[in-house]
Amino acid sequence: MKKIKFFSAFSVLFFLSTFSFAQTEKPTYKSAADSFEKNYNADNYDAIFAGFSPEMQKALPIEKTKEFLTSLKQQAGKITKREFVKYEQSYAVYKTNFEKALLALTVSVDDKSAINGFFIKPFIEDNLPKPERNTTKLMLPFKDEWHVVWGGDTKEINYHVESKAQKNAFDMVIKNEKGNSYKTDGKTNEDYYAFNKELIAPCDGTVVLVVDGIKDNEPGASNPLYVPGNTVIIKTANNEYLFFGHFKQNSIVVKQGQKVNQGQLLGLCGNSGNSSEPHLHFHIQNVEDMNVATGIKCYFDKILVNGEAKTNYSPIQHQKVKNQ
Repeated sequence: MKKIKFFSAFSVLFFLSTFSFAQTEKPTYKSAADSFEKNYNADNYDAIFAGFSPEMQKALPIEKTKEFLTSLKQQAGKITKREFVKYEQSYAVYKTNFEKALLALTVSVDDKSAINGFFIKPFIEDNLPKPERNTTKLMLPFKDEWHVVWGGDTKEINYHVESKAQKNAFDMVIKNEKGNSYKTDGKTNEDYYAFNKELIAPCDGTVVLVVDGIKDNEPGASNPLYVPGNTVIIKTANNEYLFFGHFKQNSIVVKQGQKVNQGQLLGLCGNSGNSSEPHLHFHIQNVEDMNVATGIKCYFDKILVNGEAKTNYSPIQHQKVKNQ
């Protein structure tokens, strides 16, 4: 599984001047931001372009503007809430809740109140909790014995460590006694032992995000457009967010807002997203939005590791794990 990164293309920045303001929202900025939000939510991208300064229009022509905003809408959804935070040089920074992400919208205007620059990036909270490990007791999210392909604290055994949100993630498959994850030639998803296997809730919690309907890849291919594929995120009572990636298309049986119990079926293992073979990606993060999240090290309560009973244990690469 390749490194997950969302919204990497959402960066547009032009004509930044170098003066600063007091940290009070100016009426001209409020008017420009209000207009941007209204027209963005209404898909009125021509009106947004009309509000650009001539220099901005030249730097970001109408077709590029529409392409950028359409991509943003597809991945982040509409704006649901916006709050002025501060100025960064000539830019007003807004904490902006989209339907699918928390982003920072920054807007600059010229002396004629035209937008002469904007920039969209993940919004970083300064006061987010950063627990080192989970306090909720967890079981493994499956019933059979699985093999840890990536897991641990160093990049040699877990490439995820280079990602802030995924630094403690696991990628897991099922292997046979020969060490193969497939039965014959591995050319179809159905040939893989992990494909169609049930994935279950490791603890009681609330489902806060479900993404389904993304096609499963043919083995060896991948889909970088939505990297985690079909996804479930569960929030625990201790405000830990359990992230599951790569479910089989249309197999997820839980819904956003639903309460789930430990051991309850979530869906089936698949090969959707940026995945080259059927497997489970699982990690814990401190907030729901991966763009601003910090990974939490995951310990399971009572499991078998290579056949040996372990308590309060975090598996590493090449270990075989199963619930006791």
